Amino acid sequence: MKTDSELKCDVENELKWEPSVNEAHIGVVANNCVITLSGHVATFAEKYAAEKASKRVYGVKAVADEIDVKLLGLKKPTDEDIAQACIIALKNNTSVPDENIKITITSGRVSLSGELEWQYQREAAMNAVRFLPGVVSISNQMIVKSRVSPKNLLDKIKFAFHRSADIDARRITIDAIDGKVTLHGNVRSWAEKEEAQDVAWAAPGVMAVDNMITVSP
Repeated sequence: MKTDSELKCDVENELKWEPSVNEAHIGVVANNCVITLSGHVATFAEKYAAEKASKRVYGVKAVADEIDVKLLGLKKPTDEDIAQACIIALKNNTSVPDENIKITITSGRVSLSGELEWQYQREAAMNAVRFLPGVVSISNQMIVKSRVSPKNLLDKIKFAFHRSADIDARRITIDAIDGKVTLHGNVRSWAEKEEAQDVAWAAPGVMAVDNMITVSP
């Protein structure tokens, strides 16, 4: 297992490697395989990219993202500007049923709520507004209310895990009751944990995923 100093160095190098991140204003602390990011960046998209880059590093068990978004420029978008941009972005994304989503903006903080049928729609809505100018954070309050019957849900997820080249299905157990899926076990990296969650969400009839998997490099 890597020492905290080795892990800190690897995360710093990964941030330098990521072209969408300016690592000069980001601090990295490693403690028992948990990475804490601090400092400030110019956009929420850069904050998101820094967190994703840190999670890619082998040995990282969790990331605490304490980076602040400090918007640059003399004329910052108003909440009304951001709201209009969100409406257009959601409407232009063919994967998003924009009529089912409500938007609330407070000091650049975007809150999305409403009911959707699929997790991919929820992710698409988040991605549509994540890179808009003026956004400093996103609160995802959208709920998946699938109309698809969760029949044989457990077997479908198990088969999907075994098909995946990125998941060691032997290290994961699955519980599925009434469309709610719980994942247990341990995996080798944060990326594998997230991949398992994404695969579970992709199964027809899933309405919630509780990812209890631990990362044990």
